[in-house]
Amino acid sequence: MAYVTKKFFQKELKKTFKVLMDELGISIHEAQKTVDRKRVHVDGVLLEYKSGEIQGEIEVVVFQPNPLGLKPVFETEDFAVFEKPSGILIHPRKREEVQTLNDDIKYLFGRDANAAHRIDKGTSGLVLVSKNKKSEAELKQLFEDKEVYKEYVALVDGRVEKKLDIDEKLLIDLPSSKIRIKVHVNENGKEAFTKIMPIEYDEVNDATLIKAIPKTGRQHQIRAHLFHVEHSIIGDTLYGLSEDLAEEYLDGIMSAEKSHELTRSRRLLLHANRICFEYKNEKYDIVSSIDIKKEFYENCQF
Repeated sequence: MAYVTKKFFQKELKKTFKVLMDELGISIHEAQKTVDRKRVHVDGVLLEYKSGEIQGEIEVVVFQPNPLGLKPVFETEDFAVFEKPSGILIHPRKREEVQTLNDDIKYLFGRDANAAHRIDKGTSGLVLVSKNKKSEAELKQLFEDKEVYKEYVALVDGRVEKKLDIDEKLLIDLPSSKIRIKVHVNENGKEAFTKIMPIEYDEVNDATLIKAIPKTGRQHQIRAHLFHVEHSIIGDTLYGLSEDLAEEYLDGIMSAEKSHELTRSRRLLLHANRICFEYKNEKYDIVSSIDIKKEFYENCQF
């Protein structure tokens, strides 16, 4: 994702939102958000208020898509579905100069297009994307109402012998944890339910290919639940390591070679494999076309 600074001179005193709308071709709502996000300077001074009028030398920080070249695997008039590679963020964190799926979304479908949900950076697989504000609201409501069926595939440590129904509350930012983003099973957390079904056991490497079906959509839900039942996802640098080692990885101190050796993989072996929902009275059942077992094993350090 690239942010660039656009400069122009406003000769006459004019309403702030009108200047931004005319120069950037954006809506009044987007103009107001641009000021709120502290992206506008007038004669070198940060503009603090979106009401009022401005003139002079205007500088505005704007998003300019820098696409990765990803294409949707399924598309309708209102939405599209992408296969996100592992290691790619959906949205940038702050103003990082990194390419994200959002670059391709905006590049292909315009500024009003957006991801309707999120999957972790390390997780690969299907991401549902709205093409306009109306479909965004409708699709996000489907997720809110738990009307979207999601199915994941993962390769985990140890032997999973039978189906597991993991009904454990999850809490983020546990005071006793060294890592604020880590999610913990805790009675004070939010309801979370994940169904786990074994697919195939690899006796040589003591790993099980499993299917995970989350009934709720908590942050890191599948990863935290599998860690709780002592079947951490292979390649998980947050839940597959001790907190000291995970902190070392997050701080950028740990080498890639060491993290690969400790977690047994060059990537998180979790893939969003299937998504089903009904939209405008039509049912959609979209399945990933990637041979994910093959990709998992190509990244393993077995």
